[in-house]
Amino acid sequence: MKHEYTAIVKKEDDWWIGWIQEIPGVNCQEKTYDELKDTLEVTLKEALDFNRQDALVAAGSGYREEKIAV
Repeated sequence: MKHEYTAIVKKEDDWWIGWIQEIPGVNCQEKTYDELKDTLEVTLKEALDFNRQDALVAAGSGYREEKIAV
């Protein structure tokens, strides 16, 4: 299952800056639009993996995973 996220991007002076709307803390800046999109994707994947691992550690043992669609 592939998830989609919304990147908010804008050019400010000589930099492209962007944020992933749905995930706080995922923001980047790069010199080109293409570099920004690539960096946002990498940073988003890292943030999701970190959040996933953090949740598993916090849950400890005896948990179950549930899929939730919104």
